[in-house]
Formats: sequence, C-alpha cells, structure tokens
Amino acid sequence: MSGKPEADEYAAFYEKYIALVPSADVVGALEAQRLQTTQLLSACSEREGNFRYAPEKWTMKEVIGHLADSERIFTYRALRIARADATPLSGFEQEDYVRAAGCARRQLREMAEEFAAVRIASIALYRSLDDESWLRRGVANKNEVSVRALAFITAGHELHHRRLLEERYLAAIPRA
Repeated sequence: MSGKPEADEYAAFYEKYIALVPSADVVGALEAQRLQTTQLLSACSEREGNFRYAPEKWTMKEVIGHLADSERIFTYRALRIARADATPLSGFEQEDYVRAAGCARRQLREMAEEFAAVRIASIALYRSLDDESWLRRGVANKNEVSVRALAFITAGHELHHRRLLEERYLAAIPRA
C-alpha cells in the first residue's frame, strides 16, 4: 500500500510524526530507518548510552527502550486492526514503561539489537498486508486510526527520537 494516510485516519496529535516521513513508501522508510538507527547506535559507547542531556530527561538507552516498546504497541495495534478485530485498544503511559524497563542494567549494544529485531518483525507484518488491510480502521487510545496511519506513526516516531538522539544527546556529550 502506498501513499500517506489522510488526516481522518489518525488523531491530530500524530500529525507531527506522520509529517516527518519523507516517503509515501512507508515500508521502505521503516527498512532504511532500521539500518540508519542501528548504524548510529553501533557507533555509541556504553557511556554515551547512559547519557542524559538534562536531569529530568531519559538516557539514550531509555530512549531506545521507549522506541522498541512503542513500536511493539503500534504494530500490535496494526495487527489487531488489520485482522478486523474491532475491540477498542487501550493507550499506554510511556513514562511508566520507561521506569519499569530497567534500561540502566542493560547494555546499549543489546538494546540496539532488540530495536533492530522489533523493526524487522514490524516490516514483516506490514509487507504481509493486502490493500484492504492497510486501509482498515479501528480504535486505539480512544481514537480512530488506520493500519496505514500506524505504520507512518511508527516511522515518524522513530525519526523524531533519532533526531533528538543526534541533536540533544550525541551533540551534547562531552568528548574526552
């Protein structure tokens, strides 16, 4: 399925993520991001993974954990809706997930591998869908959303956070 989602396929809050995706080929964008993000993370040290650019902000590892968890949830929603499951799906509190994830005890390398594995699974799901499934809509977090929009939200959300990693984390880390 090609083409960006229409504005009525998602809650207005997600426009900021969808607008970041430069291509109408969301599966191609997801694959390119997997390569770009894993390459970015492979160049980072464990010290950098534990860096936070301000006291109240997440560490780089917590951002990566958030990306993996959010992608799992967005893709789970897409799976349920694509399979014509009309059950309204609940939201999630990202701060609670990050606190419970235990990212500080994990290695950045391991978390980068996990992100890549989650992304590969997401891509496999999206590649398997027919045109009708891409356009199917359901309710997630009390808002109507299409499968197509969820794919674009996933891609835009990752790009948003990768840019933050580059601009606010990696650019701010003191070099020894």
